[in-house]
Amino acid sequence: QVHLEESGGGSVQAGGSLTLSCTASRGTYIMGWFRQAPGKEREGVAARRNDGITKYTDSVKGRFTLSQGNAKNTLTLEMTNLEPGDTAMYYCAATSSFVLWAQSLSEGAYEVWGQGAQVTVSS
Repeated sequence: QVHLEESGGGSVQAGGSLTLSCTASRGTYIMGWFRQAPGKEREGVAARRNDGITKYTDSVKGRFTLSQGNAKNTLTLEMTNLEPGDTAMYYCAATSSFVLWAQSLSEGAYEVWGQGAQVTVSS
């Protein structure tokens, strides 16, 4: 089973930037980021397939960017122009099985999850 290790996150004022990284213990088919704010359901934020194709939920388009990290099997989420509404626990997720790309921002598409990293944006 793939193991995921997350790093990054923290606290920043609105308009600031933060970076999250997720390293998988081996190659995967799709890696993604989800977030869950208190009292809300977990939502898909962004996903990257192993051929480099990426997808973002509408609320973060133009502000968040996925990229392959320097280390092997690492996915980085660069978050800029952060808003208080971005405050949440962020979770990395991965699957090694085939999944329809249309499902890549759905929780059910993923097999393994990271431990979570808190992102707090103050106004």
